[in-house]
Amino acid sequence: MHPVKRVEIIANAVELGKILDGLEKAGAPAHTVIRNVAGKSPGATATELDNIFIIVYCPPEQLKPVVEKIRPILNKFGGTCYITDAIEIRSTRCVASL
Repeated sequence: MHPVKRVEIIANAVELGKILDGLEKAGAPAHTVIRNVAGKSPGATATELDNIFIIVYCPPEQLKPVVEKIRPILNKFGGTCYITDAIEIRSTRCVASL
């Protein structure tokens, strides 16, 4: 087990390419994209299904470059980002008993 940072990005689907490009330039190791999300937050309701939810896990030392690439995109085009601590459990061997 080892600590990682979980980065959650919610934005309009139109900005997906810009966000993924920023993540790649920041060296983010991997990401998951969930399309067609809707929700409600203070001051805004995202009822149209043209929003995306991106989840990125990265080592703590890689968080700063990720934030530096993503923040300007969200500030210019809208969206939000949340960062939390997480623990990654990586199994290198799976043993099944019959």
